[in-house]
Amino acid sequence: MNFSQIAKLQEMKKRMDTFRRNHPKFPMFLDAVNRNALEEGTVIEINVTSPDGKRYETNLKLNRDDLDFLRAMGEITPH
Repeated sequence: MNFSQIAKLQEMKKRMDTFRRNHPKFPMFLDAVNRNALEEGTVIEINVTSPDGKRYETNLKLNRDDLDFLRAMGEITPH
């Protein structure tokens, strides 16, 4: 890993810390979901409403590959 990559990782860590301070309940929610609900067949639904009221909605049903990916991401995400 070169110096530029290390600097980018440090910047991402700072941004993650800021996000956690701004939204303290969200990481706790994700931790609870990770501990209690992530299994094959779980459905994740996402709704987003823009400031002008436009809504975006989707869902996905987790499969084994999804779980492997999410667990791998959890291993590299700072806690």
